[in-house]
Amino acid sequence: MNRQCPFAIDVFGADVHAEAAFVREQAPATRVLLPGGVSAWAVGRSADIRRLLVDPRVSKDAYRHWPAWISGEVDAGWPLAIWVSVQNMITAYGSEHTRLRRPAAAAFTARRAAGMRPRIEEVVGGLIEDLAALDPGEPVDLRTRFAHELPTRIVFELFGIPERSWAPLHRIINAFFDTNITAEQARRNAADLDITMADLVAHRREHPGDDMTSALIAARDTTATTATTAGAAGSGAQGEGVRLSEKELVDSLILLFTAGYETSVNLICTALHELLRNPAQSELVRRGLASWEDVVEEALRIEPPAFYGLLRFAVEDIDMGEGVVIGRGEPILISFGSAGRDPAVHGADAERFDVLRATRGQHLSFGFGTHHCLGATLARMECAVAVRRFFEAFPAAALAGAGELPRVRSFISNGLRELPVVLGPRAPLAD
Repeated sequence: MNRQCPFAIDVFGADVHAEAAFVREQAPATRVLLPGGVSAWAVGRSADIRRLLVDPRVSKDAYRHWPAWISGEVDAGWPLAIWVSVQNMITAYGSEHTRLRRPAAAAFTARRAAGMRPRIEEVVGGLIEDLAALDPGEPVDLRTRFAHELPTRIVFELFGIPERSWAPLHRIINAFFDTNITAEQARRNAADLDITMADLVAHRREHPGDDMTSALIAARDTTATTATTAGAAGSGAQGEGVRLSEKELVDSLILLFTAGYETSVNLICTALHELLRNPAQSELVRRGLASWEDVVEEALRIEPPAFYGLLRFAVEDIDMGEGVVIGRGEPILISFGSAGRDPAVHGADAERFDVLRATRGQHLSFGFGTHHCLGATLARMECAVAVRRFFEAFPAAALAGAGELPRVRSFISNGLRELPVVLGPRAPLAD
């Protein structure tokens, strides 16, 4: 890490927690350099992040509030352009955010998420059977064989994505989170995304089903038709019924299934890893002193599945205190990972995994305020079910080998690249 001011964010995410601690200790906001030489303010203190996430002077709309994007100084050739070029609820501001969030929230209700529990249990049960068929004494990569498979199947089913699109979407999503990607690679990935999404939307328009993609298409097509009819009738209401443009529809789908896939894989891996390397914590759950939901919250706190949030912009000058002012139009990089280990909130031992920690739920891993993650309920449920069923089936499971495990090469995505585990004998099945 280059400790000059501004220092360059490590594109490989080699030690994101050390980097975050440095940011947190410097000032309420610290100047950093992103790939491509883009300058931003990094914010790492929990209290400051909470304040900014609900501050109306902070926007995520690059088209309205980032002068460098508006002028073309930073354009689609920027390797991380996908994070600001999409037009969906996550990048919208004010009333536009409300307009774009409403169709997704209507399609993805808490009831719908809760109704998916039987299917989650079914998928996890099948994955457990697959693991049980392996040699119990040979290492198995739980990220590939378990943590990856559950959210992939659930999210792709939830969105009605045909199997022919699974492999391309895996590749595209992985590239999203690769913060060392070149501009040319990013352009190719964007082109692949356009082709894949056009195919998905066309397929679901022709073959609608009980899935999120069909629901959003119906919301877009129905309201567009209603608005056109009203306009033709001379009612003066033309445009009032239009909720999503075609680009907004596609970009909303990109956001929803991307967020529901990579982050859930990371979360499940973290929860499994922390319990495997902290047997005393597992014992607290087995004795009923803590719940699987407590495990999930502490995993979210200590290792947020998304470490940094790209990007926010100051709508006007923001005085952060201690002589730091974020100027109008300047980008802001939020460190959710830093907030989760802020000693001002979580104490001097914030780097220790503790399922009984009083502040385990006081994290920002699903955001805060208007941009709070719609899929939080589903992600929590997936992780709790997966971890519970795994340890019920393999109570003697242990990490294969010692030392630190390799992490994903990204400063946005935060998780393990692999999780090698020796399963041990399967527990007897209950009668």
